[in-house]
Amino acid sequence: MAIKIAQVSIENIDDANGLDSVMTALKNISGVMDIELDTASHTAHVRYDDTDTSIHALTAAISMVDYVTQPFPIDAPQNPHYND
Repeated sequence: MAIKIAQVSIENIDDANGLDSVMTALKNISGVMDIELDTASHTAHVRYDDTDTSIHALTAAISMVDYVTQPFPIDAPQNPHYND
């Protein structure tokens, strides 16, 4: 088990309903341990177990939120096998 922290864009989400939708989408992903939304910088910091999920799953979940037009990872895509 390796704990990773991803920084993901939540740009274009500027109301409470949208932020709640992002939190719900991320909390429903197995392996997500902690979520911090930073509305000032329009980012979400997500701590997750990389044996259960990936940054691609995080961005896919956020892309399903109606308020987001183009989610993208701010960090380089993480490869769980990179350190092997």
